[in-house]
Amino acid sequence: MARPQPTDGARMVYLIKRKTETTREELIAHWFANHMPGVIARNDRNRASGAAHANHYVATLFDPVPEQNLEWDGMAQLWYSAPLPRPSQASAVEPYDTFQEKVEPYWPWATREYVIMDGGLTLAPLTLNPPFPCTRSGFFKVTFFVALKADADRDTFFAHWLDIHIRNVRATMETVGGFRYAIGHSLEPETEPFAGMAELYFPDPGGWKTYRDIFKPDGFERWVDYNATHRFYSGTEMVGIE
Repeated sequence: MARPQPTDGARMVYLIKRKTETTREELIAHWFANHMPGVIARNDRNRASGAAHANHYVATLFDPVPEQNLEWDGMAQLWYSAPLPRPSQASAVEPYDTFQEKVEPYWPWATREYVIMDGGLTLAPLTLNPPFPCTRSGFFKVTFFVALKADADRDTFFAHWLDIHIRNVRATMETVGGFRYAIGHSLEPETEPFAGMAELYFPDPGGWKTYRDIFKPDGFERWVDYNATHRFYSGTEMVGIE
């Protein structure tokens, strides 16, 4: 297996955390109904005017874990032809919609995406309402935000990830029936809390359990700070631009 080529452009990631007084149901309602349509409309206007715009937009909802306070409730991902410039102020500091009133301020995280397994995700745009945003489910997704040890060499780590680790993960996923695997490397790892992220899709939670049972380490763990690395589960995505 040759080293994979990155997806063109950049994938901007936004980690979303609701405020203490905001329920998860409120977060989802305002995200889908009040925020996503505005993001879609803004990108449509930017496309028409020739300004920078996203050509793909997906939001993932992280499943709650009993007796555990999740660091984030979900993430938005938008794919652009180039990384967006770092803003001087976080989003939602000055809210422009109800969703932003309900969440903590959030910053963009620029990543370079590699799609290792491109299994299809079923998507059925709406027919009785505007087609987007819509939802998709029918999968079990595991998302990792990967943190490095303080003394880890990033270049060596990224090379191991691309040349060795992804082969190991892919082979294990194929054995257990996993169907999609994508990773993202931070474009500015020195300034981000995470060196990268990984998304693994399985038909059901059983695939993930079997994956963990048979996966054999490949040296990836030499660089990873597992105390600062986060893992999330999800079964629903909201799609705004396809």
